[in-house]
Amino acid sequence: MKILITNDDGIKAKGIASLIEVAKHFGDVLVVAPNKARSGMSSAITVEEPIRLTKHESSKGFESYSCTGTPVDCVKLAFDKLLDSKPDLILSGINHGSNSSVSVHYSGTMGAVIEGCIHQVPSIGFSLCDYHPNADFSPMLPFIKQIIEHTLSKGLPQGTCLNVNAPKGIPTGIEVCRQGHGRWIEEFDKRTDPHNRDYYWITGYYKNMDNGSNDTDNHVLETQKISVVPIVVDLTNHAFLEELKNWTF
Repeated sequence: MKILITNDDGIKAKGIASLIEVAKHFGDVLVVAPNKARSGMSSAITVEEPIRLTKHESSKGFESYSCTGTPVDCVKLAFDKLLDSKPDLILSGINHGSNSSVSVHYSGTMGAVIEGCIHQVPSIGFSLCDYHPNADFSPMLPFIKQIIEHTLSKGLPQGTCLNVNAPKGIPTGIEVCRQGHGRWIEEFDKRTDPHNRDYYWITGYYKNMDNGSNDTDNHVLETQKISVVPIVVDLTNHAFLEELKNWTF
């Protein structure tokens, strides 16, 4: 078994170290992660500057590298320069902070997972609802192992990956659900630098728009369970496709 691991919090993050320890139970592990935090990168790639790759560790069944690019760059570099064949599994995370609901669109963690899915490799993103750099990932590790085991034994449909989020603390179980409906309300804190030039820090907050639905990742996390949402690469609205064909352009 060959497993590729990346993240968006950087090679030194506690979350990726925890994920590596679980993955080692399943086979050989190759880590390619950003050299520093690249949160909010979604599926961004580096096109206007060179990417540098640095080897960190090499031992039997384990290699780790960092790169100056994005999480998706990490996956692309691994496929093109470091792997001699497709990995059996791609894992991303464990992210420091939730990637539930609409955050899946902004997440560098899930951007890497979607890239793995495009390469037709079973891919899973793991996140914990705790942004602290020293967050305790240990309660979710047995559940991660269980999810990996099921993914390897049952497989995933082509074009489908998994977005897994765990609540802070001890999870009470796992529940498969849909992506929650909501959006980020963008608010910017305006400040002025010593040269009297304005600059802005984003300070948005999440607005849940599910109106009490109990079949979403938002709800599942509130019940102290781990949410598992199947995500598809194909963004086509197939239900609307035929109606759209009837429009007169």
